[in-house]
Amino acid sequence: MALAEWAFGPLLFQTFVRIQYRFMRIPLWLKVLWTLWVLIWAPLYWRQYGLQNFLFFCDLGNLFMAAALWLERPLLFSWQGSGLLIFQTLFTFDLAGALLTRRHLIGGTEYMFDPHISLAIRLLSLFHVATPPLLLWGIWRLGYDRRGWKYQTLTAWIVVPINYFWRPQFDVNWARGPFFHEQHVVPGLVYLFGYLMIVPAAVYFPTHKFLVWLTRRWQAKH
Repeated sequence: MALAEWAFGPLLFQTFVRIQYRFMRIPLWLKVLWTLWVLIWAPLYWRQYGLQNFLFFCDLGNLFMAAALWLERPLLFSWQGSGLLIFQTLFTFDLAGALLTRRHLIGGTEYMFDPHISLAIRLLSLFHVATPPLLLWGIWRLGYDRRGWKYQTLTAWIVVPINYFWRPQFDVNWARGPFFHEQHVVPGLVYLFGYLMIVPAAVYFPTHKFLVWLTRRWQAKH
């Protein structure tokens, strides 16, 4: 009996893996590739920039997207999509503009040309370019969860105040002012409150509406 159980156990496990693979909506190679990349990226970024850097929405997004790929949860892709699509796309445009014209049309990618930062770290930052198509593909593949922008708003309400008070000189997520420069136009707490109200209304919600429209277009073609 014990021998039969020993032999039957691996068989059950193999059957389970095959069933899971058959119904997997995201390719296993993509899950493994992104996970391996995160395991390389995270310690190198930690050594270069420190722990607080992982409170940038784009860096948090890498971790959330790893979970989204493995769990295949539309909410996770929608959550990150509502918060990252606009900013990562602007990053891509600014980087492309700087490469083509040697001018930063928007700003925010100047560090990509800083010789004091190792080339390896700057190349790792190209994840900003890969994020928008991966998010859109994930939403196309799994569907869109309308709660995503609300979760992203809650994330901002938690993370940005931490950035405001913890090592404010680094201005993570522009908690103290746009483009990593502390603003002095209004009192700091007024700016913080305005940030927490305006960004969800001007960025997360419009992105949510765009993704609702886009998924309807995708569904209409099927």
